[in-house]
Amino acid sequence: MTDGQGKVAVVTGASRGIGLAIAQALVARGDRVTITGRNAEPLAEAVAELGEDRAYAVAGKAHDPDHVAETIKATMRRYGRIDFLVNNVGTNPVFGPVIDLPADTVRKILDINVVSAFVWTQAVHGAWMSEHGGAVVNISSVASLRPAPGLGIYGMSKAALSYLTQQLALELAPSVRVNAVAPAVVKTKFAAALYEGREEQVAQAYPLGRLGVPADVAPTVAFLLSDDASWITGQTVVLDGGSTLIGTV
Repeated sequence: MTDGQGKVAVVTGASRGIGLAIAQALVARGDRVTITGRNAEPLAEAVAELGEDRAYAVAGKAHDPDHVAETIKATMRRYGRIDFLVNNVGTNPVFGPVIDLPADTVRKILDINVVSAFVWTQAVHGAWMSEHGGAVVNISSVASLRPAPGLGIYGMSKAALSYLTQQLALELAPSVRVNAVAPAVVKTKFAAALYEGREEQVAQAYPLGRLGVPADVAPTVAFLLSDDASWITGQTVVLDGGSTLIGTV
């Protein structure tokens, strides 16, 4: 993979899980990163792990416009550029039939999973990418590919995110590439309710025989943010252990 030395990335929701694994992959190839998350303490631990000379953290809610502005300003002040953006943050506070959900819950999911990705991309584009180019990767989900029992609004939000990926790829070309990845169940705290206590049973639905881990997602994201992917834009890459081959979401 092309060396990313000297490039700078903002990765949202990166104090743990998939976001942290992505930050680790970028730092390992020579990039510098700004990571975000709601709580300062786990972010500080992540920065210590990544290396304080390579990583910087800003705590806040990803869907808060003031936090977005603060993070972009701080990153530009510290590093002087933002070449990559990874919209990783997401939420799914409910499980059950869509028809029973309060409208405010639906709005919150869409705000965090879709609108915030738009706001982050818009802010980074205005601060750097509009003049200098860059690449964006959105973290979607296989739940976006077809209706998913119990995960309807989450899946809808991720389908919207995949659509947003295509629209932005079209509008921001040729200087900015925008892609997405759509993982199946990855063993993180976020997805724990989908497999805890029955991992072996859940994994039987995956042709490759296991659930994903964050390290299964990070290399593909790093690739899409590299010059090796310079002719790829508007795509959603499915990372699913083969589960969608047999209709599993």
